[in-house]
Amino acid sequence: MGLNGRVALVTGGGRGIGRAIAAQLAAAGAQVVIASRSSDELATVVREISDAGGVAAAVECDLADRSQTKTLIAHGGTPFGPIDILVNNAGVGSSADPRPLADYRDEFWDLTMEVNLTAPYLLSKAVLSHMREQSWGRIITVASINGRITAPHAGAYVASKHGVIGLMRSLANEHAADGITVNCICPGPVQTRMNDIRVQYDADRLGREFEAHEKQLTPIGGRLSPEDIAPMAVYLASDAARMITGQAYNIDGGVCMA
Repeated sequence: MGLNGRVALVTGGGRGIGRAIAAQLAAAGAQVVIASRSSDELATVVREISDAGGVAAAVECDLADRSQTKTLIAHGGTPFGPIDILVNNAGVGSSADPRPLADYRDEFWDLTMEVNLTAPYLLSKAVLSHMREQSWGRIITVASINGRITAPHAGAYVASKHGVIGLMRSLANEHAADGITVNCICPGPVQTRMNDIRVQYDADRLGREFEAHEKQLTPIGGRLSPEDIAPMAVYLASDAARMITGQAYNIDGGVCMA
């Protein structure tokens, strides 16, 4: 799993799944650039990685703003050089504004598509040149089991996650012979700030207590932790996974057995 000398960019790395992935990539030897909207959260993650002996830098960026997305790596590099490993993790969840599709706000639809689908498209396109030149690259996108199955009152999220899996498979097919692998990770319910809101919404909608509803979210029981997701990202970034591309792996406690 050694990633010494590799430069990784993790979007949405200030907390949750992105934070766990950034920490474990750094532990595997990668130099990690963490992009997020919150400077305070970024500083904390960089400090934690540095204290553990890793190498990390932070870039404040709001992927809802397309101009910021385009400039994130517009010059082909980061504080550590060009990107070898791109982790598209930043996302807008349905918890931000859950409602039936008939009642959707068009602005929320546009925001969800911009962050969950367009930003991964733009960032992936931006890193391809360097990856092709060196005949090595890894693009890993955190999708969702809702890229496979639906969820109530989450139309934009479900559509964006279905879309990003299709986008990544298209990239995988186009660049399989270039030494670039492109894969998705599809988490189930994970203990994050964003998912806490969604779990509370569904518990209220179904007339259940939060804890009772949480326990039955997966066949294994309860929710996953961000640290349950990160090892798959490290594996897919490694040379051990060189023959894996175009895949979407469920890590979901058994919710979606397909």
